Amino acid sequence: MSTRRVKALWTPLSVIALLVVITAIPLPALSQDKPADNMQILREKIMVDKKLLVASNIILTDSEAKAFWPVYEKYQDELFLLRTRTLKLINDYAEAHEKMSNNKAKALLDELMEIDSLGLKLRQAYLPKLRQVLPEVKVVRYYQIENKINAVLMYELAANIPLMKAAQ
Repeated sequence: MSTRRVKALWTPLSVIALLVVITAIPLPALSQDKPADNMQILREKIMVDKKLLVASNIILTDSEAKAFWPVYEKYQDELFLLRTRTLKLINDYAEAHEKMSNNKAKALLDELMEIDSLGLKLRQAYLPKLRQVLPEVKVVRYYQIENKINAVLMYELAANIPLMKAAQ
């Protein structure tokens, strides 16, 4: 892949990651004016941008597109549930990280492991579905795009989540 093509992919990825991170941060201005509606609008914007990113990086025939997009939408819905669970975990950590107990640390780590495990199971569950509607090369490319989006998101989250205070 050329450097130009990589840059073309990463610029939208950075925007999507930033938007996802923004959804995790409570915004006072949004909360004063119908927060659920504003968050829904932001979520829809992220989903449209991500879909555009995928569409611009996987060239689909008409028949492939007709079969792929419904599978993609279902996968994104399930992925969103995992991301919502991750945001709850981050919020729980934020509330407890200053004075973390062993019990809370264990619960948070167990939840992280469960989310990671469910993410792998979700990717594995959708692999045969994607293989039914796309040639293998396009399935691999799609998983690469999803992995890059996830890597950017995890990087942004890691950069903004403080380490827990060291045990005394």
